[in-house]
Amino acid sequence: MKLIDLMTSPWAIEPASLREVCAIYRLHVRGEKADIPAIEARLGQTLAYEQRPYEVIDGVAVLTLEGVMAPKANLLMQVSGGISTQLAQRELRAAARDPAVRSAILAFDSPGGSAIGAPEFAQAVAYFRAQKPLLTWSDGQLASAAYWAAVASDGIYISGSTVMTGSLGVVLTHVDTSKADEAAGEVVTEITAGRYKRIASQHRPLSPEGRASLQDQADYVYGLLVDDVAAYRGTTVDVVLDRMADGRTFIGAQAIAAGLVDGVATLDQLIAELSASGTRRRVIPRSAGVALAPASHLMPGGAMPQEQTPSLTPAPLTRETLERDHPDLFGTLRTEWLAAGALAERERIRAVREQLLPGHESLIDRLAADGHSTGGDAAAAVLAAERLTRAAALAAHAADAPPAVPTSPAPAPFEAKDRAAQLAEAKAYAAAHGVGFIAALKQLGLA
Repeated sequence: MKLIDLMTSPWAIEPASLREVCAIYRLHVRGEKADIPAIEARLGQTLAYEQRPYEVIDGVAVLTLEGVMAPKANLLMQVSGGISTQLAQRELRAAARDPAVRSAILAFDSPGGSAIGAPEFAQAVAYFRAQKPLLTWSDGQLASAAYWAAVASDGIYISGSTVMTGSLGVVLTHVDTSKADEAAGEVVTEITAGRYKRIASQHRPLSPEGRASLQDQADYVYGLLVDDVAAYRGTTVDVVLDRMADGRTFIGAQAIAAGLVDGVATLDQLIAELSASGTRRRVIPRSAGVALAPASHLMPGGAMPQEQTPSLTPAPLTRETLERDHPDLFGTLRTEWLAAGALAERERIRAVREQLLPGHESLIDRLAADGHSTGGDAAAAVLAAERLTRAAALAAHAADAPPAVPTSPAPAPFEAKDRAAQLAEAKAYAAAHGVGFIAALKQLGLA
């Protein structure tokens, strides 16, 4: 990223640090270069600032981040130290893949910096913590863009009562070089196409339209910052605007009271806690119920305790605490739960009514209204009732049947006679009745 592009982009940085950065920029505008050897001689040290890779201590990756933030390493970092958000994200991704790393700590001392890259840094932090616990700790400054990057961590802790946190806001700087151009005997003519192209040109005084354009950019970036702080800290945009992101710098206990910081601890304490817990339990921010040396534990006058043992064990989350501490989230969840419950009840009633057999309407109505019977329950109940109905019908039918008619005695068994006896009987009959033999056979049923 070119220095001029960096300077004209939105910044989220503590004002004094911005003035220092602008001083370096003005040297380049005048065609001068920073005299690195002279600066080193004046400071009595070599300007060999390099962003260090993470260090693993007992399974905890500690990534030290110091100085002004910018998307890439550049001259500003060489002169005053700094943080390349690209390099920092690369280190986080490497730590997430590192089997030796079970958790991580971002150790910040930064006044902030360019807003470009800060939300992406926060997303990289959120990606890491989705896999392994990650805390942020500061013993100097955690301001503006640095806080924006750190806000996605599981918890934010400071070392003591003088750590500066906050300064959450956005600034855009317009440098009018028209006087310098005139002094140098230069007339800069810019040929543009497009209404807003170079509307805030550095080669002429800032016009009302140019100011409005820059203000729109600042407001947009500020909205991104506020939304991220509200989302990652588990609070509302209104609370962030009212208590956290009005540009104030909070010192020590003030940051805890404002909700920006979760508590006080030394770096060694946090390393020990994360090393002991490893990945066995998640570290959850104070906004979701954890308190580590909260404001209520401060010494009289708002001073920090000299020694505070951290406790990152999540407090139980109940319906009462959810409704009290997160009313907006509770309201959203309640609406979703009611809608889901109503849909489930409609589906249950439909399944019950599908089991209807004629004659069991009242049973189905009762099951549909009881609030718990399922379609399977209704089917079993209807079948049982149907069996009882059919058994009762059969019993009633049997009770209504007329008595049985008495049967006639069975005729005596017919004793067959041989043919000779039949013929003899027919002859006797014919003689006795004066009829022919054939007629006698017929009369006796023998022919």
